[in-house]
Amino acid sequence: MSHLWIEPHWPAPPGIRACSTLRMGGVSQGDYASFNLAAHVGDDPGHVSANRNRLRDSLQLPAEPFWLTQVHGNKTIRAKKAKQGPPPEADASFTAEAGVVCTVMTADCLPVLFCNRKGNRVAASHAGWRGLAAGVLESTVQALDSNELMAWLGPAIGPNAFEVGAAVRQTFLERLGDCHEAFLQIDEHHWLADLYNLARMALTRAGVTEVYGGDECTFSDPERFFSYRRDAQTGRMATLIWRE
Repeated sequence: MSHLWIEPHWPAPPGIRACSTLRMGGVSQGDYASFNLAAHVGDDPGHVSANRNRLRDSLQLPAEPFWLTQVHGNKTIRAKKAKQGPPPEADASFTAEAGVVCTVMTADCLPVLFCNRKGNRVAASHAGWRGLAAGVLESTVQALDSNELMAWLGPAIGPNAFEVGAAVRQTFLERLGDCHEAFLQIDEHHWLADLYNLARMALTRAGVTEVYGGDECTFSDPERFFSYRRDAQTGRMATLIWRE
């Protein structure tokens, strides 16, 4: 545990490193205070660069994180050692190569990490409601092409804070079938949605039943987490996984 990140509580094999950053401990100011790692949200680029340097140094990362341009879709790509140029457009990455750091950024959306029992494959997925509905977790599982997968659900907006309309609920009913238990009706047209529960359902359908985490709420904990729904203009946390 660190003031900069939290680590998954899961039985990952030796050599698997993973964490999800917190919002404190960086140099960003104002709406982005203080450990914002996103370069696309309007923060001072110098502050973002300093925070990313701090992330690499504090975690002793083997390489620059494999950043993505996330679009709330289901595309999963193979992560590589980072090179110059714009981040590729995708919402998940995977690797079987040691020293490659799969990374997603979130501020209410659900980050999901994967590894297999052999410890030779890892992945990170960005799963907001749109990504979940589009099948990003199933896409990641398919890309990993490995048996005995486990998953960790990182910090996301919790089931008591994520209000959605009828269209979102209907999307999941069509996508996942009987998922009524993931929605609590609060008035005629609105429900509270449980992203964690929906993710567990999607993972089960994809054959992943060993699922951990899912006990934080970014919206209700402003000291530790950025939240887009709470603040609109805000920073992003990063969730990372790699093989040593």
